[in-house]
Amino acid sequence: MPEFKIPLRQYAGLLRHYLRSQRRSIIALSALLIAGLIMQLVNPQFIRYFIDSAQGAESNRALWIAAGLFIGVSLLQQIVTVGATYISENIGWIATNKLRGDVAEHCLGLDMSFHKSHTTGAIIERVDGDINTLANFFSNFVITLVSNLLLVVGILILLYREGWLVGIGMTFFVVAAIYSIQYIRKFAVPHWGKLRQISADFFGFLGEHLEGTEDTRANGASGFVMHKFHTLLRTWLPIRVRAFLGWAAMWITTLVVFTIGNAIAFALSAYLWHKGAISIGTVYMIFYYTELMAKPIEKIRTQMEDLQKADASIVRIRQLLDTQPAVRDGIGTPIPGGPLAVTFDDVTFSYESGKATLDGIDFHLEKGQVLGLLGRTGSGKTTLARLMLRFYDIQQGEIRLGGVPIRDTRLRELRGRIGMVTQNIEIFQGTVRDNLTFYDTSIPDERMIRVLNELGLDSWLSSLPQGLDSTLESGGGGLSAGEAQLLAFARVFLTDPGLVILDEASSRLDPATEQLLEAAVTKLLRERTCIIIAHRLATVQRADRILILDNGRISEFGDREALAADPDSRFSRMLAAGMEEMLV
Repeated sequence: MPEFKIPLRQYAGLLRHYLRSQRRSIIALSALLIAGLIMQLVNPQFIRYFIDSAQGAESNRALWIAAGLFIGVSLLQQIVTVGATYISENIGWIATNKLRGDVAEHCLGLDMSFHKSHTTGAIIERVDGDINTLANFFSNFVITLVSNLLLVVGILILLYREGWLVGIGMTFFVVAAIYSIQYIRKFAVPHWGKLRQISADFFGFLGEHLEGTEDTRANGASGFVMHKFHTLLRTWLPIRVRAFLGWAAMWITTLVVFTIGNAIAFALSAYLWHKGAISIGTVYMIFYYTELMAKPIEKIRTQMEDLQKADASIVRIRQLLDTQPAVRDGIGTPIPGGPLAVTFDDVTFSYESGKATLDGIDFHLEKGQVLGLLGRTGSGKTTLARLMLRFYDIQQGEIRLGGVPIRDTRLRELRGRIGMVTQNIEIFQGTVRDNLTFYDTSIPDERMIRVLNELGLDSWLSSLPQGLDSTLESGGGGLSAGEAQLLAFARVFLTDPGLVILDEASSRLDPATEQLLEAAVTKLLRERTCIIIAHRLATVQRADRILILDNGRISEFGDREALAADPDSRFSRMLAAGMEEMLV
């Protein structure tokens, strides 16, 4: 059975990195915990004094003093505990949020091959679920562990002061307790790792099918989905049981050890009291310290339990953070402004080892021109567009924009100079402004309104109760397909790209909306290069050049008017037979 082994330097590295900015809070927490520790050690002395004074005191003054001190220290200890809890929760929240942000940012920077091989739910489980288990690890793990160990040491020192026999007996109890807990812990750790993994798999499956619930019901696949749902739950249950048994074994071991500790304290106290070596107040104090010792040992046990959960989570988070994107940032060669020329130089690409999706693609599109990209479904049209955005890297050849190899540019700059509109539009929960600008506050409202007007959305915008501040529903609820598509066009043109890619962008539009879009696009494509991926003949009428793909290879490339006039060209035959029929 595999066991997680996290090097101590990884623990230390995480704590140092994410707690560095909270030094004052950590110092305050340490001071409060030490103050609480001292009060826990002192209070049993008051009890002993109270009991011994009650047996032989002629007045109640000493009793009142002892009782007052005990109550006062107890109340103060509770106040200190509340303060320490408040500070530790803040520390944990801030640290885990920072880690959560780093992991989320790292996931957003990974290439499409990673996101294709990991479901959304599985990624969310890592970003949220695994990091949640580290909250206690960040908030007070080291400080609490050290303070509890110091409390145990302090109790042992005080017990040795009462007699070496008591001290040795309690030392044996502590060593046996900590050894037993640590021994049991190593059997439970692997099960927590498996539990986190099956949890990620389950939520990944659930998120995927909840997102596609309409297709599931429309195609009668609800039974299959529920069967898979129950299969995952049946797989989850035994793993959860084994993880729970690991926790239960630690808990039962602690109870047994505490019982042994009480027995040792009872036997030693009875022996010493019968010999007259200790008073009845000291007997009670020994029992009090024994009970008090159970608390830090119990805390150490729960800390070990949290540590075993942290072991599994740290492994998974570290694996995620160590995952490097296949697409690396370039050296920073700038892309020229204005419309961009597009060059594919003997480009070959495949998603996996095997048949190439694109094979030997070689063409040049002058800046400011419009390319009509045609081909049957699966011919590689959308893949070609993704390669220009470097969602994937090619295995052979070179792609240049404005004469600059795209591998040499920064990804942020590259994707800022290319605007892409697909037939599947993502509308996010947020205002119209946020959906248009993706939270870029540098874009003025006047420019957004001007672009919306040019796209014919002025009447739609004026119908919204709060204009640009109106909230849109996630997934585009409340918007027609045409309105969502036009909003996607507005997003692209607000970024002022040098190259625009329209991937079946008008396939969901009704004829009236498509006509409106055509007029707006004609105006907005001025001084820009454009690639139009289309199935319909009308869509490529504005193209200067035509490129036809067939099974990942260029079947035909040339001037649209020349190809249309050539009766032997494939494009001419498409026009004669009806392009839609030939591309099916």
